[in-house]
Amino acid sequence: MEKIGFIGLGIMGKPMALNLIKAGYSVSILETSGASAELVEAGAQTFPTSKAIGQNADIVITMLPDSPDVEQVVSGPDGVLEGIQLAALFIDMSTIAPATARNIHRLMQEKGVEALDAPVSGGQVGAVSASLSIMVGGSEAAFQRALPVFQAMGKNIVRIGEPGAGQTTKACNQMIVGITIQAVAEAFTLAKKAGVDLEKMREVLLGGFAQSRILDLHGKRMIERNFAPGFKIKLHKKDLGIALQSGAEFSVPLKATALVADQMKAAVDAGNGELDHSAILLELEARQDLQS
Repeated sequence: MEKIGFIGLGIMGKPMALNLIKAGYSVSILETSGASAELVEAGAQTFPTSKAIGQNADIVITMLPDSPDVEQVVSGPDGVLEGIQLAALFIDMSTIAPATARNIHRLMQEKGVEALDAPVSGGQVGAVSASLSIMVGGSEAAFQRALPVFQAMGKNIVRIGEPGAGQTTKACNQMIVGITIQAVAEAFTLAKKAGVDLEKMREVLLGGFAQSRILDLHGKRMIERNFAPGFKIKLHKKDLGIALQSGAEFSVPLKATALVADQMKAAVDAGNGELDHSAILLELEARQDLQS
């Protein structure tokens, strides 16, 4: 089995790396990571720099918050590019701008390395249960090489197209998720104001055409006021910014996306950026209170 270097052990990355270890892969991580102790106990090796991870891995995976973070890890001092070996495979599973993904693919090819952009959907629950949806951009050969690795982390794995296609698909995913959360939050705010029992409303809507995973999971979060982060508002706000940039690039107006991005910005400005994205309900409630 190929040796894997995994960089980025946050809410999503840590369980993904653990699932690779459970599947029998040799996994190396940065020794400075806050999650390193748990991963080492599970069997991971540690190295001091991204360069060193590149020197000691057949496949390098990154799972980081934003485009600048990936660029720093890849091409910054002691970065992956300085150490990655000829004929290795680089996979970025972060959610970043498609243009950044295409540029990283170009930099890797100059080093004789194939690259895939492979963002995921499914949240912390999907990362823990190895049931993530993985949307992939890059060559068919690189995808086939990576497929067994992806299968240790996800269930619905699709090569979308050429470099950047995975990130464009993820931007579209985040648009749909964000707009749907907004719809559920608005519906719940209206129903609560009208004196409707939210639990009963959610139950009956889940049996009809409005049924969705977001109504199911995030609707429950809203009713229980459980906003511990599965996916943070500040990160979803970043993702919608990527979508809006792509919309501007292709002259596609994204009015609903822009509205939800504004709601998320307001939530971040109000100090709620670390909460789960279902907590945009709080922003709607705050605005409603101001208008009452």
